[in-house]
Amino acid sequence: MHELSFGTWLIHISSVIEWIYAIFIIKKLSNFEEYKTFFWLSLAMIPNLISAMCAITWHIYDNQESLYGLVTLQGILTFIGNSTLAIATIVIYRTSSTYE
Repeated sequence: MHELSFGTWLIHISSVIEWIYAIFIIKKLSNFEEYKTFFWLSLAMIPNLISAMCAITWHIYDNQESLYGLVTLQGILTFIGNSTLAIATIVIYRTSSTYE
């Protein structure tokens, strides 16, 4: 694990923890009637979380060439995650009574 500095590791790990926490908070918000569509936002966040875990896993093993497939998987999951987040945002916007 010598490839990254302590500060970089701290940011990587805390970002993943914050992302998990945000998913749970948004899921809890979706239990309220006016925020039902937020469930889709919490679900849409999962591919980006898995993507971050791919990056951390690759770094844990000192960026080994044999694990380079994780980098490709990370890129694919980031694309899917960003797309699902955009779709969830559009759904929330369209179903919001505030903007009608």
